[in-house]
Amino acid sequence: MRYRVLGGTGIEVSAYCLGTMMFGAIGNPDHDDCVRIIHTALDRGINFVDTADMYSAGESEEIVGKALAARGDRDDIVLATKVHFPMGEGRNRGGNSRRWIVHEVEESLRRLRTDRIDLYQVHRPDHTTDIEETLSALDDLVRAGKIRAFGCSTFPAEQIVDAHHVAERRGLPRFRTEQPPYSLLARGIEANVLPTVQKLGMGALTWGPLAGGFLTGRYRKGGAIDLTRGRAAINPGRFDPELPLTQAKLDAVEAFTALAEGLGRTLPELAVAFPLAHPAVTSVILGPRTMEQLESALEGADLVLDDATLDRIDAIVPPGTDVYRADGVWRPPALTTPALRRRPATDRSAG
Repeated sequence: MRYRVLGGTGIEVSAYCLGTMMFGAIGNPDHDDCVRIIHTALDRGINFVDTADMYSAGESEEIVGKALAARGDRDDIVLATKVHFPMGEGRNRGGNSRRWIVHEVEESLRRLRTDRIDLYQVHRPDHTTDIEETLSALDDLVRAGKIRAFGCSTFPAEQIVDAHHVAERRGLPRFRTEQPPYSLLARGIEANVLPTVQKLGMGALTWGPLAGGFLTGRYRKGGAIDLTRGRAAINPGRFDPELPLTQAKLDAVEAFTALAEGLGRTLPELAVAFPLAHPAVTSVILGPRTMEQLESALEGADLVLDDATLDRIDAIVPPGTDVYRADGVWRPPALTTPALRRRPATDRSAG
């Protein structure tokens, strides 16, 4: 396993990071099995574990805490979690405000059974909270020793730059990492996010290398897609074979499958190796639900994609192109709120 420095922090992390979104009610409810998966990943050289408070409503953090407590080697593990999404009903139980961050970091520490978090990430932007408020709260948590460093997740390039400038002007620490979606089918971040991360000296921890299951080999052109199970049941619109966009994904999957087979590899091995080829990427997050899925992903650890292979990948899905849009990607209010992009009806004419 290779190790890389995390965004100028001096902290060395494995090129693969164990993501735990699928541990708990949303994926694998068997805590003992999840603990075994975590221990196997650590035994195979992964020293970086990523979770979030909202994964299965805190259950994922509890499983991670149980797994790490059982080993007794907390100092050898780089632990990351996130804050932003609502945790329960009621107002002020989510977002990026100082009030919520200060409250929720204590809850995460309790669930994780630890006294510090190595990387605390803001899970999504929050247009209702001034970024200075967020950075100031995170700075105080660093000074208190509750977190070691902090970053952001799925922020657009312009908001990463804005946060950097605010930190510089106000004398505050800046985001050290960004966690964007990145795969053979989702390459949009190559146009702006990854170049921004490189320019600012940040680390990139990419998620979704299997594109929501499309790059597992489970979904093939001409094959039946069961819209009542798994991710397809959660968001059938992304998997409906009658839609042109789904057909475009399946066409790309066929081409990538043939490419992988020509290399003597599986499609998942090709998919997991691809993000690591980009110079801005520090670590690729693997999100297994089962031991078999973890082992399958780790099989590709030695795969090196040469220039000819990367050229063939570019010919299938051009750089900076999204064929697959990852679930849960933040969209700016200017796109989601019509009132922000429509003048009053009385003010829409030229004369």
